[in-house]
This record gives sequence, structure tokens and C-alpha cells, in this order.
Amino acid sequence: MAKLNLMVLLLFAMNFSSCLNNRVAEFALTKKEEGDLNEQSKKELVEEEEEELDADDLEVFYPTNQWQTIRPGQAIPAGLHVQLNLQTGEKLAKLPDDDDERKDIKDPKKSRRLGHIDVDPSSFTTQELKKALAKMKKSLNTDDTLEEKAHKEDVKRKFRPIEKLKEEFRELNLQLETDFEIMFKLINKLNSSASTLEEKITALYDLEYYVHQVDNARDLLSLGGLQLLINGLNSTEPLMKEYASFVLGAALSSNPRVQVAAIEGGVLQKLLVILATDQAQTVKKKALFALSSMLRHFPYAQQQFLKLGGLQVLKNLCTEKGMELLHIRIVTLLYDLMVEKLLVKDLHNDSTQIHERAQQYSQVNLVPAIVEQGWCKIISNFLKTPEHDIREKVLKTVHVLLAFCKDSYKEDQNLSHTLSLLRQEYELLAAEEQKEGDEDGYFKELLSSINSIAQQLK
Repeated sequence: MAKLNLMVLLLFAMNFSSCLNNRVAEFALTKKEEGDLNEQSKKELVEEEEEELDADDLEVFYPTNQWQTIRPGQAIPAGLHVQLNLQTGEKLAKLPDDDDERKDIKDPKKSRRLGHIDVDPSSFTTQELKKALAKMKKSLNTDDTLEEKAHKEDVKRKFRPIEKLKEEFRELNLQLETDFEIMFKLINKLNSSASTLEEKITALYDLEYYVHQVDNARDLLSLGGLQLLINGLNSTEPLMKEYASFVLGAALSSNPRVQVAAIEGGVLQKLLVILATDQAQTVKKKALFALSSMLRHFPYAQQQFLKLGGLQVLKNLCTEKGMELLHIRIVTLLYDLMVEKLLVKDLHNDSTQIHERAQQYSQVNLVPAIVEQGWCKIISNFLKTPEHDIREKVLKTVHVLLAFCKDSYKEDQNLSHTLSLLRQEYELLAAEEQKEGDEDGYFKELLSSINSIAQQLK
């Protein structure tokens, strides 16, 4: 019996020692694995942060109050309690026990990946969620809300569809015409015997807009339009004469090529006939405009103008009643022609072109003709007009003619009296300008011009 007890005691001691060794080994293993856990957890967390997964490609993890295994590829909301099973390597997660922490999970602002989720796993299954999502997308693609439909209808009412706009642009491109094509149609309308007087006048009115451009005025020659305008000057219809002169004046202005063609076509003679005969003031006004465009910067035309008695025609207009509107236009034309010749004469340039032009102007004896035909007194009499701008132009013309009309002006008592009255008037106006702070005003310049003329006549 004693031996039996001794054997039992020995066996118990051996088993206890073995168990103790196993326990110590377990504790050592646990401690080592916990050290490895920190490094492994850090590595996994870094890998998880670096991995950017599309939320649509991840399977949703539905947390509960119990620990659940997280399968590979599942996305979990932030804020869950997560642990790692050291024996199996599995990740486990569950809802936190605190209600405040659960609210943080539901808050979409704190859930970076999935936003607000239903934490009740019994609410929907995965299949039900997929079906609901598919139905939602189909509904969004096929059905519009009432508000969206109303918005679309409103847009349709306010804006035309792109197909309609493209069609209209194509039509506009087909109707786009060049100036040459438009002028061609207008000239054909003017030349057509089927066109009414109103249609021809409209064509001339539109044509005047285009021939202001130098290139278009030259195209007028190639299209035969110049001859139609010359024929219009012979028309028995006053409107045809008026608007033909209007278009001619625009085409002739600063366009030497058209000026040469016009004078060769007899335009100068026809314009002088209109100005010399009984015509309406509107007709003569447009004819004078065309004549001025013909003569300016064209010495040959100026020479022909003098030969044809054009200066006498203008003189008669200045004495004709009912033509007061044309008087200052005539004075302005004569002043421009005289200054034009003086400017070319004063040019000190040895170029062949300037020399030839000076030779052409030397053959235009305009000022002697003006003095001979009594223009000195006619022009000075226009100082009696009440308009300041007309007085200004007349004073400039008198100043240019002063060297040639000095004797005539000295004998003209009316001119002396007029200059005296003008001096008194403009002294007062110039003083008022000076009080207002305008030292070099308009009226002071007129007063200076009057004093200069009066001083030279002493």
C-alpha cells in the first residue's frame, strides 16, 4: 500500500512538471506574438491606408453586437471594434458598446468610405440591396420627376434645338453675298426697264452706301454702273438726277481712277448744266456735292471747270434766291481749292511726282479768275450772316484773298463797317470766355482773325 502511494505521488509530480513547462511555453509564445502583433498591425494599417478601393467594388460588412469575421475585400465602417485572432490570423469586428460611438458610425460625415449605413442586419439582405440599387438606377435613367419635365419644357420653349440652328446657319451661309454681288444686283435693278422709279431710287440709295469704299467705287466702273449714273443726270425725273448725283459724289471722293473716268464720260459738263438751269434746291445741292468731289485734288478737272465757265455758274448760284443753303458750301469749296494749290506750291520735295503735280496746279488760274469775276465782294458780304461757323469760313477765305483783293476791300465801306461791328461783338464774347477760364477760346480766335484783316486794310 505504501509502495502504491509512492508511485502515485511520483506520477503526479511528473505530470505537474510537464504541465508547468507547457504553461510557461504558452506564456512565452503569447508574449512573443503580442510583440509581433504590433509590427504586423502597423504594417496592415499602412497597407490599408495606401490601398484606394472603389466603394462600388467593395462588399459591405454589416456589423452587429457580436464579433464577426471580416472577409477579404469587405469594407467596414470606421469606429468599429476590431481585433486580430493570433491563432487563426482572422480579423474580427463588432459594434462598440457605447451609444455615442454607434452614432458616430451612423454619421455619414464621419464615415469616409460608406457614409450612413443600416446597422440592423435583418433589415435587408445583400441581394435585396443589389436589386433595389438596380431598380433605382433604372428609374433615374427612364423616369424624370415632374420638376425636371417642367424644366425641360421651359428650355424647349426658350431655346431652339441645335439641329434647327444648324439648318438656319446653313441657310445664312447660302445667302451670304459679297459687296460685288450686291452691287451687281443693284446695278441690274437700276438698268432694268421693268423697275419702277421707286425701285431705282432705292437701288441708288443702297448703292451710295457701298461706293464710299475705294475698291467698291472701282468695281462700279467694271460693272458699268458709272455710265448708268451719267445717264441718270440726263433724266427728266428730279429724283433720278438727285440720287445719281448723290452716288457720283460718294464714288468720286478721293478716288482718282473714278475721277478720270467720270470726266472722260462728260460728268463735269452735266453737273454744271444742272447747277445752271432751273432745278429744285435738293437736286442742286447733290449736284454741288458731286462737283466738289470731282474738283478736289484733281487739278485737271479744276482747269476744265474754269474753261467751261464753272466759276460763273457758281457765282450765279450765290445771287440766286432760294439757294442760300448752297452759298456757304460754294465759299468752302473755293477756299479748299485755293489752299490746296498753296500747299502743293509750298512743298519742298524734289520727287518727280510732287514736281509733276506742282506743274499741273500751276496751270489752274483760280485766284485770278475769282478776282476778275468780282468774287471778292461777294464773299465778304457773307460776313453779315449771323452764324458763327459761316463767319469763320468767310473770314478764312477773305484772309486768303486779301493779297489779291486788297484794293477792292479798302474801297468797300460796307466791309469796314461790318468788321467794326464784328470786332465789338467778339470782344464781349471773348471776355466772357476768359472769365470762364478759357484763355484760347473760339471767339478769341475769330476776334484775332478780324483784327488781322482790319490791320492789313489800313
